[in-house]
Amino acid sequence: MKPNSGTLVINIMNGGKAEAYEGVYQCTARNERGAAISNNIVIRPSRSPLWTKEKLEPNQVREGDSLVLHCRPPVGLPPPIIFWMDNAFQRLPQSERVSQGLNGDLYFSNVQPEDTREDYICYARFNHTQTIQQKQPISVKVFSMDSLNDTIAANLSDTDIYGAKPVTERPPILLTPTGTTSNKVELRGNVLLLECIAAGLPTPVIRWIKEGGELPANRTLFENFKKTLKIIDVSEADSGNYKCIARNILGSTHHVISVTVKAAPYWITAPRNLVLSPGEDGTLICRANGNPKPSISWLANGVPIAIAPEDPSRKVDGDTIIFSAVQERSSAVYQCNASNEYGYLLANAFVNVLAEPPRILTPANKLYQVILDSPALIDCAYFGSPKPEIEWFKGVKGSILRGNEYVFHDNGTLEIPVAQKDSTGTYTCVARNELGKIQNEVQLEVKDPTMIIKQPEYKVIQRYGHVSFECIIKHDSTLIPTVIWLKDNDELPDDERFLVGKDNLTIMNVTDKDDGTYTCIVNTTLDSVSASAVLTVVAAPPTPAIIYARPNPPFDLELTGQLERSIELSWIPGDENNSPITSFVIEYEDGLHEPGVWHYQTEVPGSQTTVQLKLSPYVNYSFRVIAVNEIGRSQPSEPSEQYLTKSANPDENPSNVQGIGSEPDNLVITWESLKGFQSNGPGLQYKVSWRQKDVDDEWTSVVVANVSKYIVSGTPTFVPYEIKVQALNDLGYAPEPSEVIGHSGEDLPMVAPGNVQVHVINSTLAKVHWDPVPLKSVRGHLQGYKVYYWKVQSLSRRSKRHIEKKILTFRGNKTFGMLPGLEPYSSYKLNVRVVNGKGEGPASPDKVFKTPEGVPSSPSFLKITNPTLDSLTLEWGSPTHPNGVLISYILKFQPINNTHELGPLVEIRIPANESSLILKNLNYSTRYKFYFNAQTSVGSGSQITEEAVTIMDEGAGKAMASRQVDIATQGWFIGLMCAVALLILILLIVCFIRRNKGGKYPVKEKEDAHADPEIQPMKEDDGTFGEYSDAEDHKPLKKGSRTPSDRTVKKEDSDDSLVDYGEGVNGQFNEDGSFIGQYSGKKEKEPAEGNESSEAPSPVNAMNSFV
Repeated sequence: MKPNSGTLVINIMNGGKAEAYEGVYQCTARNERGAAISNNIVIRPSRSPLWTKEKLEPNQVREGDSLVLHCRPPVGLPPPIIFWMDNAFQRLPQSERVSQGLNGDLYFSNVQPEDTREDYICYARFNHTQTIQQKQPISVKVFSMDSLNDTIAANLSDTDIYGAKPVTERPPILLTPTGTTSNKVELRGNVLLLECIAAGLPTPVIRWIKEGGELPANRTLFENFKKTLKIIDVSEADSGNYKCIARNILGSTHHVISVTVKAAPYWITAPRNLVLSPGEDGTLICRANGNPKPSISWLANGVPIAIAPEDPSRKVDGDTIIFSAVQERSSAVYQCNASNEYGYLLANAFVNVLAEPPRILTPANKLYQVILDSPALIDCAYFGSPKPEIEWFKGVKGSILRGNEYVFHDNGTLEIPVAQKDSTGTYTCVARNELGKIQNEVQLEVKDPTMIIKQPEYKVIQRYGHVSFECIIKHDSTLIPTVIWLKDNDELPDDERFLVGKDNLTIMNVTDKDDGTYTCIVNTTLDSVSASAVLTVVAAPPTPAIIYARPNPPFDLELTGQLERSIELSWIPGDENNSPITSFVIEYEDGLHEPGVWHYQTEVPGSQTTVQLKLSPYVNYSFRVIAVNEIGRSQPSEPSEQYLTKSANPDENPSNVQGIGSEPDNLVITWESLKGFQSNGPGLQYKVSWRQKDVDDEWTSVVVANVSKYIVSGTPTFVPYEIKVQALNDLGYAPEPSEVIGHSGEDLPMVAPGNVQVHVINSTLAKVHWDPVPLKSVRGHLQGYKVYYWKVQSLSRRSKRHIEKKILTFRGNKTFGMLPGLEPYSSYKLNVRVVNGKGEGPASPDKVFKTPEGVPSSPSFLKITNPTLDSLTLEWGSPTHPNGVLISYILKFQPINNTHELGPLVEIRIPANESSLILKNLNYSTRYKFYFNAQTSVGSGSQITEEAVTIMDEGAGKAMASRQVDIATQGWFIGLMCAVALLILILLIVCFIRRNKGGKYPVKEKEDAHADPEIQPMKEDDGTFGEYSDAEDHKPLKKGSRTPSDRTVKKEDSDDSLVDYGEGVNGQFNEDGSFIGQYSGKKEKEPAEGNESSEAPSPVNAMNSFV
């Protein structure tokens, strides 16, 4: 239960089950005067049960037949919302042929081949629990007559069973409801839903009628392609027989639904609170209706009246309680309960037996204002028990008001139906009962009505002309009227052509769209009047070609009505040159202060040729006028005669007054000086005044001239001053200026921030806290705080270096800040200083803090040296930033094959004190990729990578280590390789020619010696030699070596290879199969080494072998 409230809060968010709170609740409010009770409040937990498991058989149906797909959703609370979708969560299209019923089933009036699908899915959405349950998909297969005949013919060899009949058309039958009649009961005020869904081919059309009556207008809706009749807010009059008729070209069928409208109880007369005085009589009436008729029962203070404490003044008579000669103890709260089988009503009525003298609630001397000849209502709200009698008097000593000219309302209000001028005055309301009397006076004023004495008149105007509507009003002098103009009962267009004056509306340069009705509305706080007129725009008569130009300048400028602060200027407009003048611009020249310089004064509409101009004292005025139309501005008129205004005291004081000290012991007062014409007279000076704020000092003043700054010396440091600057001239002072607050000069802060604390968040971030410096010690405007911090040493190296201090500034009165970008595992110092407009204060004592370990940076270098057939030597440097104590190095490596695919990854952990490692048992002539990083207790740092290749032969030089750069992509290298390939191709061609001719050369000798069986003898029939080929894959030139995978040379294989004639193992083949290497007559074989590297032959290897 909420405190001081009758609200009961049930919260199951922190545990508990909703079912535990299910039940009926009722609230009772009780005090010494009685007890009131609330309606029953039923709490039921929402439920969204799962769909029951069921085995769904596929629906096989013949084209044209009807079909019903049952949804049968689980019963939930509240009931779910049903919809059908497919596997793609798209709603299934519905039509007059296919639609969803009120029960959620999907009805097909007739099926078509396109209805075949396997994903008819019924969904149930439980809104209260925000869950959606899904039924298993339903499969529908529609057999057309043609396909059915083909199937039967194929299986039974009888094509005449069905013949070639088309789909059979059928008259309508009702799928729901079944039978010819049914009954429906609905409650009054609810929505009545009646449904008829029919099968048939063609698809039937549904029509609804009410037997013996009409469907209720404005409350009847048709839904679901007219299959559902919906009547909202039903009443007993909607009971009757409703017939739905389904019809197609073959016939019709119908169903009659008998609707009975029942009603839960509803009030005819609800009991009302009753205030009685001791000894009075009264009644409580409780009347309700319903179908069936509700029963009435009474309770007193929440207890059935039959068992409530007896009260001799109370008598129950059905739906009425009669009170006679009540006493104060008769006060109670009575409840009336009207119930039938469909619901109940409960109302509380407080019977308050009260003895109270009269009280008048209307405020004293309240003013009422009305318009002449309109009704006047004067309130006298009262309270008392017994009910007071009300009397009205006019005037303090007037007689009681009676007669037909007054109306006295039961609530105490006095009504004067037609107020006249003599109705104005003071009215006294008197309320009296047996316990006392009270009176109250109010005032009534009768105002003259607002009238439009000259209304706007009908106008016909040619296009591009000017038109003006007048609206002259007369109103009560004590009321302030507002005039609003409307066009066609809407606001005037936002167009500068519409000029609203005090008594008129002028439209310049009228166009066709200005045609319409214009209304003048005059409003006051008491009444409103309006008048309208129509504007008709007609085309101008045809005229010769018009030349448009800027207007000629105005002339005959005349000054009249000269006063000290105003003058009237009039002029005659020049020729407008076929383009109406839209405005006049008035400019002035001050011949006394700025001769020859013209300033903008004002602008008036083009229909105006006189203007009242405001003037400033001590200015020698000349005026000129410029006419403006749509083409442009005219030349200025000739200047008017000059008019020198008299001198006067200044009207205004300098603006932007400030007081800011430039030194700790001064106050610099600055202001913006007045312009010449603002001086209003000769001898312009400034009276500068100041005094220290919050100190009982007198003002100190000085008068200066021709300056906009004054420096006050010898002031205390940074104290507030009240400052004012007043203008004066030879005639006197300007009005008293407003005061501004300034401050004397700032000085450096005196105190350092205290209680500096550092909280290390992680290895690179710390948070620093400090106590703010007292504002008096800041001695200036607090700008913020600066944190100086620097690294003292790295905890892992113990070596000091040049100290580089860093500064972070925190604006305002902050007491903490974050220090980012720290180095891990280091010792830092910091201090904090307060900053004002003058500078920094003293530093706080240095605070030492240490950052924890972090992950290290990458090793400073990684070199791979001393390559052999099966080993490589790795050397490295420790990380530049260890960021902690190194505990080990992690080495990972893997081979790379000739398609740049990575082989299995091997990981080795190396002690932190090592700086080199020999990797053994590697594959020869294989490229490896190495990943190397250091590790602290926090984790591994970033890694460095290198690549290296083990050598192909022990006699070869060093492995091509490091990263095989992008030499293969360099232009010069590609060109060189092409030239080398071309040269080798020529050499190979020459060698094969010599071989074919049987010449003596080393290869020939080897062939003779080994008698390689793979060399085929010459064919006798064509005189050609047999092909020199490999028995396995016939591609010897693309192998680069015929050594088997176990790196031994098989004797039974051919010993003759082009590799034998190259220089060692470096004799290789290029990617296009061409040989790279020196073709020589070297006879002595080196130990054969197979090339098992997974690396593709590279141009670098080829280059090394060739050179």
